[in-house]
Parts: sequence; structure tokens; C-alpha cells
Amino acid sequence: MTTVLVANGPNLGRLGSREPEKYGTTTLDEIAALCMQWGSEHGLEAVVRQTDDEAELVHWMHRAVDDGWHVVLNPAAFTHYSYALRDACALVTGAGLTLMEIHLTNPHAREEFRHTSVISGVATGVIAGLGVDSYRLALDAIGSRA
Repeated sequence: MTTVLVANGPNLGRLGSREPEKYGTTTLDEIAALCMQWGSEHGLEAVVRQTDDEAELVHWMHRAVDDGWHVVLNPAAFTHYSYALRDACALVTGAGLTLMEIHLTNPHAREEFRHTSVISGVATGVIAGLGVDSYRLALDAIGSRA
């Protein structure tokens, strides 16, 4: 079975209660269960993690490369400034693995500082603005490529 790391960045552990008008009411635990279900529909094992720690997220990208795991990444605020995460993501796609950058909201419809992603340039694809469906569509894309 092909493994996919579904990695979530800072503040996403607060989903369900953090600004539900923007991010919805679905919790990260609910998203994790959905990702495992959607992944299994494609023969994928989804491993879902969340951290507020940039270094931990970078290490997860390194581990994905070492273990041959594809990645669905919601980098959250790290999207806009983490060159360390960008470089780690480049290792993922450089290893021939798929990396889908996703966002629950559309960063381009929000504050100007959110309009730039340092991750997008090294990602296989980007899905944004579709809420929880962003995760499903990313897993669909990986499932069709794996």
C-alpha cells in the first residue's frame, strides 16, 4: 500500500473552533478520519499529522523522502515565509514523489501578505479555497498518479 503523509502546519490543530466562518467547523480529527477514508478508496494509507513547529514539519518532509511517501501539505502560515520548509518540499518533489500544497481558504482572496507562497513553486500541484474538499482532491490526485 502506498503511504501519503498529510501534514498540517501551525494553528490547524484548532480547526473547528478557530474562525469557523473562514475555516469551517470540521475538526482536525474529523479531517484525519476523512483523509484515511478517502485515501483507502485509492489504495493509499494516509498518515495525518499536525504541528506548530517549523523544524518538525521540515523533518517530516525529510522522512517522507527517506520513506518514499507522497505528501499532502497544508503549510498554513509557513506558506508565506518558510524557506526551510520550501527547501524540504523541493527534496520531496526532487525525489520523484508527489507533493500537493493545499489550503482550506483561498489565500489570494485574503490579506495581501497571504498572496505569496514560497511552497507553490516546488509543489506538484496546489488546491485552495475548497475547504475540507481540498484534502480529498489532493488525495484523488495522488491516487491517480501513484
